[in-house]
Amino acid sequence: MPTNPDMQACIDVCLRCYQTCLSMASTHCLETGGKHVEPEHFRLMMACAESCRSSAHLMLIGTALHKHQCSACAEVCAACAASCEEVGDMDACVQACRACEASCRKMAA
Repeated sequence: MPTNPDMQACIDVCLRCYQTCLSMASTHCLETGGKHVEPEHFRLMMACAESCRSSAHLMLIGTALHKHQCSACAEVCAACAASCEEVGDMDACVQACRACEASCRKMAA
């Protein structure tokens, strides 16, 4: 199914957030330690990465169910951005999560 430009933009933003969260968790957070690897924060980063990947996947396969996943993804991204902001020194993740949250909210509408 060919995607419209808005959907393609959301797929791109989701994949960027997936990559950013997974990469920051497995390098920056693990190497920094402390608050960066507290279970709640680390699990949230893993959940965010997976939620973003799933949203992109559902849009790519062309199911209308992507709206439900995108709605959930926006919530997870908002929580992850807040957690990353609180932990600190995670600006790339905060920015990726906020962008994905906004794009997924639009796609879910």
